Order: sequence, then structure tokens, then C-alpha cells
Amino acid sequence: MTNKKLSKPPKQNDELLKGAFEENFADFLRFLYPNADHIFDFSKSIQFMDKELLAIVPDRERKKGKRVADLLAKVFLKDGTEKYILLNTEIEGGNDVKFAERIYQYNYRIRDRYDIPVATIAVYTGSHNQPKPSEYIDVVLDTSVYFRYRAYHIFDHSEDELLAMDNIFAFLVVACQKALLEGKIPDEELGEDRLTIAKTLLCHDYEHDRIKNFLIFLKNFLYINDAEINRIFDEQIIQLTGGTIDMGVIEVVKKQEREQGRLEERAKTAKLLREERAKAEAEKRESAIKMLQNGFDVKLISDILGLSIEEIENLK
Repeated sequence: MTNKKLSKPPKQNDELLKGAFEENFADFLRFLYPNADHIFDFSKSIQFMDKELLAIVPDRERKKGKRVADLLAKVFLKDGTEKYILLNTEIEGGNDVKFAERIYQYNYRIRDRYDIPVATIAVYTGSHNQPKPSEYIDVVLDTSVYFRYRAYHIFDHSEDELLAMDNIFAFLVVACQKALLEGKIPDEELGEDRLTIAKTLLCHDYEHDRIKNFLIFLKNFLYINDAEINRIFDEQIIQLTGGTIDMGVIEVVKKQEREQGRLEERAKTAKLLREERAKAEAEKRESAIKMLQNGFDVKLISDILGLSIEEIENLK
């Protein structure tokens, strides 16, 4: 039996998980809210606000290398109004003692910057004993803050309960449960678990592209570094789908798409960061002009705003 130490970087799992959340966000809402189809207008597309989310997280926070799979989504209600949902995911093994405070900060930053109320949902993907707070409380003398948000842990439902559901997001949750077993159980057993999820998925009448995308996610998220186990998985999928889904061919195409996507995402992120820095610099210059008009000393302005004396002199 094989049970090799996996070398897959954690960040890869995070990106896969974030992509799966985006792909299945409507069913994620149906999973959490049984009456979702009476609340949300799913005939209108869900919009993901990457730029807005990126803007509220300062550079110093992004540079810490935190593992994140967070999303800000704009959804539409049946009454025609727009609502925003901030999804914060605490990745497997996460034990951030300031997690509740952090997502409280994200919530009020979005509200303050864009003047929109935001519903916050936290999803915990760690083991049974992972801390899973659902509120943030801060009290200073007679002033208090009480922030409560929706929280879901992947073990709030059992594997049997999840596999019995007719909701593709439920299978994603099972995959998260099984991902915690990587390196702890034989690869053959993990391969059987992965195949069970795939077979259950294929019992449902989901759109072909959604099934295909989920199977790609499943095979890569529950990563098994064994060619024979992966060959058996691929053959089983071909048989179960009557040859309509060939994992080997799809993975070659997906790999090319991912490489292109990474290049585009890096370019997009760099552009957004440049825009944010340019905006911050413009705000500094505006402040410097006002301070000069009010008689502030150039050296003092430089110390306060971080602009060079030459830059300030050029504003006169």
C-alpha cells in the first residue's frame, strides 16, 4: 500500500477551493439557506468583486503569505435589490486567534469604502477540533461592538448526510473532509473515497460542464501521487460517462488554461496594485497642497505624509 508524503503546495489547494466556490456559489447559498430560491434571483448572474476585495486588504496583510480563499459576491434578491456577501474561508488546520476580528474588519472596511452593507459567511475547513467562532465582541468601558456572522464547519454534516443531498456543493464539502486525510491513510483508500464522490456526483443530472469541472477539481484537490490509482480513476470516469468525459484529455487542456489564467491573474493583480498605489499617492499630494495652503512647514509635511521635500516643493 502506498502512503507517500505529498509535495503539493498548500496554496494550490486554496486556489482550487476558491475556484470551486465561485463555480458553485449559487448551490453554496442553497446549501446554507433551504429557501434560497425564494430569497435570491438566480436568473441574474452572481458577480465576484475581486477588485473591491483586493482594495480593502492592505499590502502589508497580503505580504504575510496568509492562506486565503475569500470572495466578495454581488447577488440579486427576488425583490430586485442588490446584496453583497463576503465569504471568508478558514483553511484546513487554520487556528487564527484573530480570525473573527479580521473578518469584522473586512466587513466594515467594505461598508466604509463602498457604502454597502455586507453579509459575512465564514466556512471552516479544518478538523473537528478547529476553533470556529461565529461572532466578534469588543468592549471598552461603556462602548461595545457585537458582530455576529453565519459560520459553517465542514463536519457540521456527516459524510452520509452530504452524499445523500442533491446539491453539488455537498460533494465539495465531502472532498474537504477527505482532504484532511491526505498522507494519513493509504493512497488506495483515498482513491476509493475520491471515486465514491465522483460516482455519487454522476448519479445526478447536473450540466455536463459542471460535472466535468467538478471532476477536475476533485482529482486535483484530492491529490494522489500514484499513476496507477489515477489511471483507474480516469478509466472509471470514462466508463461511467459513456466516454463523454476523458479526464486525460481534459487535464491537458485545463493545464494550458490554468497557465494562461495565472499569467492573466498576475497581470490583473499588478494593475490593481498600481492603481491603488497611484490613488494613495494622489491623495497624499492633495493633502500636501492643502497643508501648504495652510502654512505648514515643508519638512513637517514630508515627515507626516512620507513625500520627499522635492516632491512637495514641486507642488507649490
